[in-house]
Amino acid sequence: MRFQVRERIFGVGDDYWIEDADGRKVYLVDGKAMRLRDTFELKDVDGRVLVDIRQKLVSLRDTMVIERGDEKLATVKRKRLSLLRNHFRVSMVDGTELDVSGRILDREFAVEYDGELLAQISRRWLTLRDTYGVDVVRDDMDPALVIAIAVCVITLAEKERDD
Repeated sequence: MRFQVRERIFGVGDDYWIEDADGRKVYLVDGKAMRLRDTFELKDVDGRVLVDIRQKLVSLRDTMVIERGDEKLATVKRKRLSLLRNHFRVSMVDGTELDVSGRILDREFAVEYDGELLAQISRRWLTLRDTYGVDVVRDDMDPALVIAIAVCVITLAEKERDD
């Protein structure tokens, strides 16, 4: 499953659409403006919230939490003791750990589990500026979760760059 993400660099509240390979709108990343912490909602085309993404207010390292309803799904943070600055760890609520690594700010990175590729995020496939692709490789992966992971990693990397 391949998706196309068109970011709005200066959009109020950071709202942007995610389209499928055929150009149909599938998800809306709805950034919540005027909040103390970065907060996003991933919605379907009917406006239903599929996933909430929030920055943790109190943590030693910048951390984002992905939730569905009131249920926590995952925590995303920079990998500890990593020589590479562009390496993140996704801790799933079931204990599974996913690795995210690559050139995050260039939108060229991979999501892996135990060395197996789950998703690839890349600008190479697309010619439009401020657009990148999310290719969910495994059929059993939840596309909304993969997109939420990408949003978290990019948000954390950009925040670190700006600090």
